[in-house]
Amino acid sequence: MNKTGKTARTESTQRDDATPNVTFIPGVAPIRRKRRSRTWLWVPVVLAVVGAGYYGWTRYATNPTTTAMVTEVVARGDIENSVTAVGTLDAIKSVDAGAQVSGQLKALHVDIGDKVEQNQLVAEIDPATIENRIEIDQAELANLQAQLISKKAQLVLKQANIDRQRNLVVAKSIAQSTLDQAIADLAAAEADVNAIEAQIRKQQATLAGDKVDLGYTKIFAPMGGTIVANPAKEGQTLNANQTTPTIVTIADLSTMTVKAQVSEADVGKLKVGMDAYFTLLGQPGKRFEGKLRQIQPMPDTANNVVLYYALFDVPNPEGELMMSMSAQVFFVQSAAKDVLVVPSAALRMSGEKGTGQAGGKRGGNAGAAGGKAGASGGSAGAAGGSAEVTVVTASGALETRAVEVGIRNRVNAEIKSGLNEGDTVVVATGSDTPAAGSRGGQRGMRMPPMF
Repeated sequence: MNKTGKTARTESTQRDDATPNVTFIPGVAPIRRKRRSRTWLWVPVVLAVVGAGYYGWTRYATNPTTTAMVTEVVARGDIENSVTAVGTLDAIKSVDAGAQVSGQLKALHVDIGDKVEQNQLVAEIDPATIENRIEIDQAELANLQAQLISKKAQLVLKQANIDRQRNLVVAKSIAQSTLDQAIADLAAAEADVNAIEAQIRKQQATLAGDKVDLGYTKIFAPMGGTIVANPAKEGQTLNANQTTPTIVTIADLSTMTVKAQVSEADVGKLKVGMDAYFTLLGQPGKRFEGKLRQIQPMPDTANNVVLYYALFDVPNPEGELMMSMSAQVFFVQSAAKDVLVVPSAALRMSGEKGTGQAGGKRGGNAGAAGGKAGASGGSAGAAGGSAEVTVVTASGALETRAVEVGIRNRVNAEIKSGLNEGDTVVVATGSDTPAAGSRGGQRGMRMPPMF
């Protein structure tokens, strides 16, 4: 009895336990596996994002205790200190060939750009009017010469009459008054001859002048050169009575003159004979060199700005230089080649206070103007002297070195001693990155290591 009941309870219990296994487990187990698989899909993505963020932070994050620096490597190069100006090109010699007589321009034998030799025929004016005047002059001269012959004959007759009158007066055959009248008639005859001779000389001068004018109807080149302008045209009537009309302009383009406008603040730095050169807008890399020939004493004033003209000549054998070209002119005060060069903004001249970084900051934004650390002007910057620079050592540390400065301009400076080729100097620090004080520009930027 007990055994049977126990067996029945056991079977009942097994059925109760088996029922949930059959009813619920097949439905619940697949759901849990599906949720677990979706969760694990996001784990690699999250790890990748976290890893990228960590790498970016360690590689590029700004260390609040470290300041970015602009540096430059000390290298060899050429340097010069010069006065800059703007100028224009003109021919070293030019002349206007004009008409000295009035008339119609009959022929023009040259065009703009033609090369001519001295005394070459370039134009002709119609000579008809002047030839008519010459014909009239010659006729008038012939008339006066005929009158002169008549007056001289009368003079001979008056002279003979006086001789007879004197003899008659001596013989007391006539009165003295008759002799006196004969003497007066002789004097009048001599005056007539003198008057005709004067008229003849005048007419001869008029004839000679008209012949000269006839020669002026042919215009010859007063000098050799190139025709650069011809304001007169064939068939045009020229009036030379008031002003001399220009027919052609001839210029010698074998040598060009540069007329540079120099401010009154810089003209005192110029010396006659100093080296000068210029570049053209179309050829910025080519220099045309010469020597300062003249500083004109009379300035040109425009808008209260006083400018002086400084002139120097350059040869033009190939004819590539033309009149009125614009030139960027440089008057060289001092120059050196193949020397150690650093940006001027990297220097801290003797007497200034502050660290190398501070000197770089003072010179940074003023790099294009010479830098406050370098000088207060172009001439002061060129003086050189003692200075200090901040050098980045091989270990990354900063040290201050004393250097001797040679030639200095508004951008770069020559280092005579204190630095070696390949050294790295600090140009600027922090936000005061110079716009033009460093030849390297942004290439000099270095991110300090975080670890």
